Amino acid sequence: MASDQIQTVVEMLRANPMLTGDVLEMREAMASATANLPQPEGVGIEVVDAGGARAEWTEADGASRDAAIVYLHGGGYTMGNLDSHRGLVAEISKATGIRVLSVDYSLAPEHPFPQAIEDAVNAVRFVYELGVAPGRVVVAGDSAGGGLTAATLLSLRDRELPLPAAGILISPWLDLTQSGATMDVLAERDPMVSRALLDQCAEAYLKGQDPRQPLASPIFADLAGLPPLLVQVGTAETLLDDSRRFEAAAKAAGADCTLEEWEDMIHVWHTFAAILPEAQQAIDRFASFVKQHVG
Repeated sequence: MASDQIQTVVEMLRANPMLTGDVLEMREAMASATANLPQPEGVGIEVVDAGGARAEWTEADGASRDAAIVYLHGGGYTMGNLDSHRGLVAEISKATGIRVLSVDYSLAPEHPFPQAIEDAVNAVRFVYELGVAPGRVVVAGDSAGGGLTAATLLSLRDRELPLPAAGILISPWLDLTQSGATMDVLAERDPMVSRALLDQCAEAYLKGQDPRQPLASPIFADLAGLPPLLVQVGTAETLLDDSRRFEAAAKAAGADCTLEEWEDMIHVWHTFAAILPEAQQAIDRFASFVKQHVG
């Protein structure tokens, strides 16, 4: 049974809607809301160029430097940045004891598909070139960053580049056609993500390209040969079916995929770790999966 705090979070989100207007207006609203957040305590931050994309290392006190998590933020491929996800990334570094490279990949509509994928692949190669063994690297992301995580792993596989040890997808957006049943069934329960929002983001990202392309919508990809995957999704999310169908496709292709459905949780509930017990529990589970596959 979910904690009472989830209702507080839902009410807060409904009272202060941020995802309204066109994609550039939403980007500005998100950037303004997150620009002056306090710096996370107990971590060091270092801005770097990760193969052409701006990025920053987040390193918890005592974190290992011979392993790395490459993190891809959410935001519908049109919004989000290093500021918006710095708190979550800091919690991940603390929980895992590993450095996290947060990637400020190119956003649409200025940089449409597949530029975000190129930035993400280059960031993984940047980590490899630093001497971190692929078996000590995890790629992870939330929402669109979860879909981008899958696309990055597929791109590495298709280019015959070394694959990371694992991938972690949080509340992933994996189907840019919005064809999952829960897109409508759970529309009233989800305070953040709607069909109209995702259609707008998909249009900006794809610029008329086919949304069923495997790297745009990994739900339609051949998932054979991918490393072990963890998918975390809430049962109050419109994107729930994306995760369910992805797990089924991964297992049908012989991939090792673990799906966790968190009761009554909303989109990327992990970001509310300060007030929501299930958020910290999900981050701890994320850390356990990393440690299982990285050591």
